[in-house]
Amino acid sequence: MTDAAEARAEPWPAPRAAHPVDAVVTLPGSKSLTNRALLLAAVADGPSVVRRALRSRDTTLMADALTALGSTVDASADDWTVTPGAFGTAATVDCGLAGTVMRFVPPVAGLSTGRISFDGDPHMRKRPVGEVLAALRSLGVEVDGDALPFAVRGTGSVPGGTVVVDASASSQFISALLLAGARYDAGVDVRHDGRSSNSGQVPSLPHIDMTVAMLREHGVEVDNGDANRWRVAPGPVRAVDTVIEPDLSNAAPFLALAAVSGGSVTVRDWPRSTTQAGDALREILTTMGCEVELADEGLRVTGSGTLLGIDIDLHDVGELTPAVAALCALAEAPSHLRGIGHIRGHETDRIAALATELTALGADVTEHADGLTIEPTALHGGVFHTYADHRMAHAAVIIGAAVDDVLVENVATTGKTFPDFAGFWSGLIRG
Repeated sequence: MTDAAEARAEPWPAPRAAHPVDAVVTLPGSKSLTNRALLLAAVADGPSVVRRALRSRDTTLMADALTALGSTVDASADDWTVTPGAFGTAATVDCGLAGTVMRFVPPVAGLSTGRISFDGDPHMRKRPVGEVLAALRSLGVEVDGDALPFAVRGTGSVPGGTVVVDASASSQFISALLLAGARYDAGVDVRHDGRSSNSGQVPSLPHIDMTVAMLREHGVEVDNGDANRWRVAPGPVRAVDTVIEPDLSNAAPFLALAAVSGGSVTVRDWPRSTTQAGDALREILTTMGCEVELADEGLRVTGSGTLLGIDIDLHDVGELTPAVAALCALAEAPSHLRGIGHIRGHETDRIAALATELTALGADVTEHADGLTIEPTALHGGVFHTYADHRMAHAAVIIGAAVDDVLVENVATTGKTFPDFAGFWSGLIRG
């Protein structure tokens, strides 16, 4: 189904949890880990396997992009085999709504000898990428354009060197340059200068930590000892088979279901140590009054029947904001979510979208430049618009589990990171 057809489809009735939900859930793999693993495999010194790869629109777009550049990605089985190839032909890359494709692939496209054109869904043209493109120019890559659609004209190599970027809008600006940096003649020395933003800080630092950890697993030398500076030495990228962890941010609605229904939900195979931002759910849900236990089977969350308000800075884990905001709208005390101005540049302006949609269902929400204040009030049913944003759909189904007659517009957008999410969710609640 096309995006336009999905948008015209009838809103999906979110099932209400009439009883405490007791379930054990196995989640698909992490999108963030899968797309980083695919890209590193495509520039490695030999074939490798990405095990338990997430099969979703975003990861398929990444596989297609790397194939267009000249690699071979065999995604016919659960484990995907990637064989690097010569990046020697002109190609067109469809970014869809995948920020990782729009930002991570251009630095690799600089290694091609062809003209690589990039475009995506209409909303994608509004998402920031100019800092990455400007950085590539300063590193010796020819780039046509400053936003989608744009093109990279490769010469087969990139001089590399030192580059200064303002990554206040997205940590992906940093990761994009680091992931390709080892293949540049002089490597890359990335320095963040956030003087143009209010906070000056890089958001979602765990995602950069994830990138650094994966580079090191591939034998790449990375120096991140100085604040706001990351240096990647030139050299080969070792072919490594990678096992993808479950997507912990995708766990948010399922663990929230335990909280709102007063039940107990276990997410299998929760890692003891991880760079994923979703691991912060353990502390967040504990603060909101849930019982949280990391056991051998996985992470188990048990709802207490009462949701407490929370005052929290989500700067480093902004992707969790929609799910947390939905829980706050159901809490018994006020909540303040801060430090998340950067999520205005995600799939949609998530701060404005959450304020609009929660208010439409009766919530008392105040929108701030970098966050939200949510006061306790009775909610009612209605249509919750998702703006083609999978995290907004997660917020909608959490509300729908506790409130009658919530209708989710374009629930199919959850396919970005979780195929057949709606069917799986309904089975948990009604099963």
